[in-house]
Amino acid sequence: MKVLLINGSPHKEGNTAAALGIIEGELREKGIETQWFQLSAKPVRGCIACERCRQTNHCAFTDDQANELIDMIAECDGVVIGSPVYFAGPNGALLALLDRVFYAGSRHGRLFRGKVGAAAVTLWRAGSTAALDRLYKYFSYSEMPIVSSSYWNMLHTGGDPTGENIMKTLGRSMAELLRALPEAR
Repeated sequence: MKVLLINGSPHKEGNTAAALGIIEGELREKGIETQWFQLSAKPVRGCIACERCRQTNHCAFTDDQANELIDMIAECDGVVIGSPVYFAGPNGALLALLDRVFYAGSRHGRLFRGKVGAAAVTLWRAGSTAALDRLYKYFSYSEMPIVSSSYWNMLHTGGDPTGENIMKTLGRSMAELLRALPEAR
């Protein structure tokens, strides 16, 4: 079994990577393989609903990471999307990318159906639940079971032992759900 960890921050070693690293530690402890996807700091296009993905399950735009991410999610059993919270929501570049990825992979191909999904956010003050809600919609739309933890999946910057425990619980819960679910695809 393999889980894709999506770092939706342009900072490769920032707070979001730290939260995903905690989750990864728990997954690996339970024997789950992990793979990382790092959001590029390059510009990302938004979806224009051109519908060309209907034939290929891939985005017509090939100048960013969307098609790479579609293929990576399709090859994994689960996915954890991590994002910093900017203005009470996830990173805008990440959302533009995910809109295209999930539109192409789920609307027409159902490529992600049955894969286990989780989201985690990092932030300084507020906006975590709104950001999590936005990310969970990708999983719901794609017929993906959603993993929960012991509280909202957030890690506050500047030292947050409670948030660290929430990330650990999320990693363990994902491993348990992956093992419990029958092959749904």
